[in-house]
Amino acid sequence: MSVMTVRGIDDKVLKALKEKAKKEGASVNATVLRVLREALGLEKKIRTIAYDDLDHLAGTWSKKDYSEFQSKIDDFEKVDDKMWK
Repeated sequence: MSVMTVRGIDDKVLKALKEKAKKEGASVNATVLRVLREALGLEKKIRTIAYDDLDHLAGTWSKKDYSEFQSKIDDFEKVDDKMWK
């Protein structure tokens, strides 16, 4: 295995690498190696889509909140039979 020094890494790239490494729970070195392998087509990029836009709301409604919400949307559950004939 070889050792390589990379010069000229700007602050923006360094910050992004450090944040990516922290997010993935890996070292900056391991992250750089993985990114290089993926960019060179030597390793398949892991595609994970995480949807967390409303996660903070999951499980926060009380029974009263749920009942109020249901009463507000009851009209959407009604079918106008005249329109479907």
